[in-house]
Amino acid sequence: MRIVTSMSNTLPPANHADQTNTTETADLAFLLRTMHADLDLFERLQADQLVAVTEDAGRQIARLQALQLHCLAGLRRRRSDPSELASELALALHITDNRAGAMISAADALARRLPRTFRLMDSGQLDLYRAMKVTDGTNWLSDHHARLVDVLLEQRLADKNPIQIRKATAYAAMKTDPDGAANRMAQRRGERHVALRQQDESTSQLSVENAPTDKATAAYQRIDKIARSLKTDGEKRTLDQIRADVAIDLLLSGKGGTPEQAEVYLYVDLQTYLGLNNDPGELAGHGHIPAELARHIATGPDTTVRRVITDPLTGQVIEVGKFRYRPSIDVDEFVRVRDRECRQPGCPRPALNCVTEPTGPDPADADSTLSYCIRHRRLKDRYDWEYKVRKDGKLVVTTPTGQEVESTPPPLHDPRPIPEHPGQERMGA
Repeated sequence: MRIVTSMSNTLPPANHADQTNTTETADLAFLLRTMHADLDLFERLQADQLVAVTEDAGRQIARLQALQLHCLAGLRRRRSDPSELASELALALHITDNRAGAMISAADALARRLPRTFRLMDSGQLDLYRAMKVTDGTNWLSDHHARLVDVLLEQRLADKNPIQIRKATAYAAMKTDPDGAANRMAQRRGERHVALRQQDESTSQLSVENAPTDKATAAYQRIDKIARSLKTDGEKRTLDQIRADVAIDLLLSGKGGTPEQAEVYLYVDLQTYLGLNNDPGELAGHGHIPAELARHIATGPDTTVRRVITDPLTGQVIEVGKFRYRPSIDVDEFVRVRDRECRQPGCPRPALNCVTEPTGPDPADADSTLSYCIRHRRLKDRYDWEYKVRKDGKLVVTTPTGQEVESTPPPLHDPRPIPEHPGQERMGA
């Protein structure tokens, strides 16, 4: 069976040039209605039909993304603080503040400065990811120069992949404003920073961004030189692995050798710590890690181990043991251990890097004292945001548009019955 229909558009295209793209494609509405009832339908379609449906679905996704950005641009025109709007959008879409902020910036730029590029999204010829290559590549231009680039690129984007669009945008921007390009280089160097991105499989990415090219090249050459000197016949690590190890060791010890002690919060079950089971541990700010890595960190020569007692029925922290190698714990550190991350729903910043702040008159009341990163501490003091802490420690956040989002400290383990014999507490390192 060959399905050949004309696809009805959910958004009016800016022009009629792309309407032929939707003829002779499978009817997406029909497929969406039937796919859940008959998934074998996709086995009966021919390969060219599946490709056509995939292409048409991409166009419709692009148009829905354009609709979403039009809404965000409208919100941006009504809000004076894009950071505050990003926090609300992050809660609504279950994304990070940074991602929400990037979407708002893109929507604002497309609506005000890049209307032709926006129309390509409206007509389904350009998705959000590729459109953001244009908004990112023109964000340093004046409105006038951005509109000139918009005109230059209008006929060059629809059939290009993201890398090609990024390069085309950079070239057009530099041609349009060569003096500004030189100033932008200096500005980007002023924006240099170190970024830590948590990944899966208990790994992370650490990078120095916007570093001067000459210094970054020299740093890499030093790392490479040390790594090659360590690549002896008996060395089992690859050269790439040695480079990564050398770079981290240089940062921690300055010698490319034994790293110095760093402070992190690791949560591991007592039985896992003792090797009696292999339940995952949790590294604050990163997430769960394999039991083997948790034991390796917890049994290190410089590790400080403390007992963390939880409520077996809820998994919530109720006490942090005072026996440790350093002075006794206070409310501030108890709150950081309990919360693990900023209490703003969805914020992954480790509580170790946050401030703790009481919401009631008693600063010693741990239930009403919460961890906030700097950004969300400022947000909670805004008049149009409401933060309430209930007696059980649950935080209820009400946004300016009336969304209510709850936040509780994540349990250290799943609820379980009280053991017959004591001693099944949690350990923190």
